[in-house]
Amino acid sequence: MDETAVTFASGDLTLEGLIATPGGDVTRAAVVCHPHPMYGGSMYNNVVEAVLDALWARGYATLRFNFRGVEASEGEYDGGEGECEDARAAVRFIADRARVKTVMLAGYSFGASVALRAGLADPSVTSIIAVALPVAMAGGAAVPSSAKPVLLVSGDRDSYSPLEPLRAMAEKIGDAARLEVISGADHFFGGFESQLSAAIGRALDTR
Repeated sequence: MDETAVTFASGDLTLEGLIATPGGDVTRAAVVCHPHPMYGGSMYNNVVEAVLDALWARGYATLRFNFRGVEASEGEYDGGEGECEDARAAVRFIADRARVKTVMLAGYSFGASVALRAGLADPSVTSIIAVALPVAMAGGAAVPSSAKPVLLVSGDRDSYSPLEPLRAMAEKIGDAARLEVISGADHFFGGFESQLSAAIGRALDTR
């Protein structure tokens, strides 16, 4: 899928991103959030691209973007608060550009935490994908019950995103939550990108 460079506003800041729109009428759109900015995370990431591959195969318009303070995006890291604002701004931007009313919000690691927090609170977000949600770190597991579909994906060798807390989280969220486990994968999914895309695709196809 061809992507086009874009900029959009998040409050007083200008953020950079890449948008992809399939040909014909667009009925589905998604935003994908990248991993932790303080550890080199950006929209150019293997897991972000694996998520995009699954979405593109199913006709989604997509927007990946750099959080505030990353590469050409203005501002500085804000501990998750400002990044949730960035994610909501990205949702509004792609909804307007793709001319859709609702958007899926996805993310990886830190981006999964942002996607879950921002997505559960935003009525324009109808579903969430959280890959390698860092539940082993402080604040990772505080979620309410929700009727929104939430897909949790983790490798069974991921010490940052262990399976038992994820199962407990899925139970707390409710019947709309689903957990997919990638056998052999750790937090970074090196060599497991195709399995990750396939697992996300299966979940999307059975909704």
